[in-house]
This record gives sequence, structure tokens and C-alpha cells, in this order.
Amino acid sequence: MSLLIALALSIGVLALVATWLFLGPLAALHMQIWQAFVAWASFFHNGGKTGGLVKTVVCMSFGALVGMASVMLAGQLGALGGLAAPVAVGIGAAVIVLAAHLPVLSTIPSSVYGFASVAGLILLKGLSPTDAIVPTILSIIVGALFGWVSEQIAGKLTKRS
Repeated sequence: MSLLIALALSIGVLALVATWLFLGPLAALHMQIWQAFVAWASFFHNGGKTGGLVKTVVCMSFGALVGMASVMLAGQLGALGGLAAPVAVGIGAAVIVLAAHLPVLSTIPSSVYGFASVAGLILLKGLSPTDAIVPTILSIIVGALFGWVSEQIAGKLTKRS
């Protein structure tokens, strides 16, 4: 079987399982399927395998923490009026880029995915930044693991032919 067909099968079936988990048992924990899918894509963006898994979890979690801090900072910059959020996001973006000097945080897009994921959860669900960070990081971990599993299954399916 070709790798593309194997990935289509493994990702398709696992997407079904992931969606059921996130809309069912994990929903009470505020975990989000869309955050998991972003992490799943980031896994492949980072080259897959164990390295892609680690890069995704570390960079996206770091980005989520920076995003959480940026939202909290925006609340403290109220005197800036309509500039509070833009200034806080600009500072957060600069932190993400500067942190990329560390090899473990060198995948800037994955850190940005994490930033956007926590900000999205805060804005969409109305959670406080501190209430949004744990479900975001858990969703990232689960999504990255689904990426790893889908790669493993696809590898086994391609070896059979």
C-alpha cells in the first residue's frame, strides 16, 4: 500500500476516534478537538517520529504559556485602551521569536500554533487564561500523540505490501 493511502486510512480512522473522545469523554475537561488537530498537523510539520512529537509538545506548550501570559498582560495594560491587546500580543510574539535561539524552541510556527490555541480557547469559551492553559496543553499532548500513532500505523500498513 502506498504511504499516502496508508496515511489516509490511519488518519481517517484515528480522526474519528479523536473526535469522539474530544466531543464525548474529554469535553468535560474543556479539551478541544481543534487544538488537537493543530498539534497533529504540527507533529508532521516537525518531521514526525519521536523528534516531531517532542518538538510539537514543547513548542506548542511554550507558545500556549506565552499566549496565556500575553492575555494576562493585556488585562494589566488597560491604561493603553485599544492598544493593550496589540501591545501584549506583540511582546508575546517577540518572546517566541527570541526563544527560538534555544534548539528545543526553534520551531517558531509550532510555538505560534500554541499561542493561538490558548488564545482561541480563551476567546471562544470565555475561560480565564489560567483555566484555559491546562486543557490546551492536554489537547496538544493528545493531538501530538495521535499524530505519532497515525504515523506508526501508516508505517506498518506500508510494510505489508
